[in-house]
Amino acid sequence: MDKSRVYKMSFASVYPHYIQKAEKKGRTKAEVDEIIFWLTGYNAKMLQQQIEKKTDFENFFAQAPQLNPNASKITGVICGYRVEEIEDELIQKVRYLDKLIDELAKGKSMEKILRK
Repeated sequence: MDKSRVYKMSFASVYPHYIQKAEKKGRTKAEVDEIIFWLTGYNAKMLQQQIEKKTDFENFFAQAPQLNPNASKITGVICGYRVEEIEDELIQKVRYLDKLIDELAKGKSMEKILRK
């Protein structure tokens, strides 16, 4: 896994792919945003600012108000890696987000995705 590439990749460049993946499976942008808000503590205005600034993933997560305390409940495999075993903190957070979007696209209920 090329960590440096992920660190410098802009969140804004990946965000439309999250939405596209969800919408292809009948889910909505609002649900994608809800997942991002839950995981990071951002609200709609703050998220939009991060997108407009083309913030990279490293700063996107560093500037997040708070990683949800239940994020550690996110488990499973994404891109061939078990998210709970990823040692690099930033890569793990990015994979948490990937996993949640994947669960959304697979039809899981928001209650289960958000670990309520």
